[in-house]
Amino acid sequence: ASSAKMGLIETTRGLLPGAGGTQRLPRCVGIGLAKELIFTGRQIDGQQAASMGLVNHTVPQNSEGDAAYQRALTLAKEILPQAPFAVKMGKLAINRGMEV
Repeated sequence: ASSAKMGLIETTRGLLPGAGGTQRLPRCVGIGLAKELIFTGRQIDGQQAASMGLVNHTVPQNSEGDAAYQRALTLAKEILPQAPFAVKMGKLAINRGMEV
């Protein structure tokens, strides 16, 4: 949702971001922006995340509070009719290619 808050705030607690955040974030948004976000511990909203390429989509929150889930469900329904093996192998090729 556009109102979501996200960030790698570990540096504000004297910690290094875990779970591969220091490796994955630079691949998503570039080294300079990743350093800025990690070093400052700044939190951003969904619209900012979309504008920097961190997320693919942002949607206004709905009254049920599940706007992001509904958008993800729509995307899943678009993927579902595709050939399962081709989707699986495409995912594998992308993931492995990002490791080199």
